Amino acid sequence: QVQLVESGGGLVQPGGSLRLSCAASGSIFNIYVMGWYRQAPGKQREAVARATRGGLTVYTDSVKGRFTISRDNAKNTVDLQMNSLKPEDTAVYYCNSVPPSDQLWGQGTQVTVSS
Repeated sequence: QVQLVESGGGLVQPGGSLRLSCAASGSIFNIYVMGWYRQAPGKQREAVARATRGGLTVYTDSVKGRFTISRDNAKNTVDLQMNSLKPEDTAVYYCNSVPPSDQLWGQGTQVTVSS
C-alpha cells in the first residue's frame, strides 16, 4: 500500500511563497489523478489543485494564478508551488488521489500565512 508524506509547510508572511512536496512510498503512476487538499480550522477539507498522469492541471478558483501543481511520476512526487500567499491560505495541506482514498491520507503539513 502506497503511503504519502507531505512536507514543506511553515510560517510565511502575506505575499510570500512556499513549496510543498508529497513523497510516495511507492509508484503513483497508476493513480491517474493526484491532488492537493487543504483544511482550515473549523472548515471542511477542500480540493486545491489536481494533476493527471499526463500533466493536465486544474485549480480551485481561489488559488488560480498563484499555485502550481507539478507531478513527477518517475520520482513519485507531487509538489505544490504556492506564491502570493494570503492569510486565507492558512490550513493543513494534504496530498491524495482524486477522488481521495481513505488509505492515502497522511499527516499533512501546516501552512500559516501571517504577519
